[in-house]
Amino acid sequence: MEPLFAEICRRYGLGELECSPVPLTGGFMHKMYALSAARGRYALKLLNPHVMRRATAMANYRTAERLETLLEEHRLPILPALEFGGRKMQELDGRFFYLFDWYGGTALKGVEVAPEHCRKIGRVLARIHAVDRKELYRLLQENRGILEQSERNGNQAAERMPPLLAVCHRDMDCKNVLWRGGEFRIIDLECLGYWHPFLELYETALCWAGYEECRLEPELLRRFVLSYAEAGGELPEDWELLYDVNCGRLEWLEYNLRRALGVDCGADEREIGVGEVRATIAHAAYYHRMKSIILDCLLRYSQ
Repeated sequence: MEPLFAEICRRYGLGELECSPVPLTGGFMHKMYALSAARGRYALKLLNPHVMRRATAMANYRTAERLETLLEEHRLPILPALEFGGRKMQELDGRFFYLFDWYGGTALKGVEVAPEHCRKIGRVLARIHAVDRKELYRLLQENRGILEQSERNGNQAAERMPPLLAVCHRDMDCKNVLWRGGEFRIIDLECLGYWHPFLELYETALCWAGYEECRLEPELLRRFVLSYAEAGGELPEDWELLYDVNCGRLEWLEYNLRRALGVDCGADEREIGVGEVRATIAHAAYYHRMKSIILDCLLRYSQ
């Protein structure tokens, strides 16, 4: 792997590699490294080769890159990938990757999240959703495959969702926001796409309120949603519908069951898959127990 890092630094004008790359913690799907080179410090994201073999992978990344540029134009606090040769995604020796300027911030642990953090993230999420909001009917043809898949899933709650789409990050949890004092940058933008803003609001608010650690704090949930509304974000009329349609954990469970069995992944991911299966089942049980607390907190913010 070391020759790959050195060649990346040489080919993309970063200067000589000054020390061994340092692995960074964070996501479960791709690998991140800190590169210290003669011309500065950078973050390298090596994309999972199993993911890149998927038929839809390249088109999804191209969409995310286009939306990332749109967020840059609106001066949102993101950490965008660097461009080389007019492209963000690079390829070398069959490995796809992104390079980023180094941002000396840290991701918060769940227990470190305070109301002020929820206020800032709630407001910036509302700004992201306002960038290119669309009515669903204008995108039927473009999203035909997604809609057909939704139909096959037969999710009755999803069929009752209001017909809205907006630019969404789709994974804006604590690990994907780096803080430096009171400032922050949003990272991991490869999942940017059009999605339902009510679902992202609900899932992101739960995350920042402590749901990921099974210690949800109603005050943080309240602060997040209130700040989103104060920043101009539209709130849903039916929070219980969102509670029912929030089935992303089950999809994550399916994905990690496949990882645990070694399907479409390397042997090094099997242990991660096993751990995530256990954690996901625990979250599903916790979510069921917390239903009344979640809805009692949110129903006061129905429009």
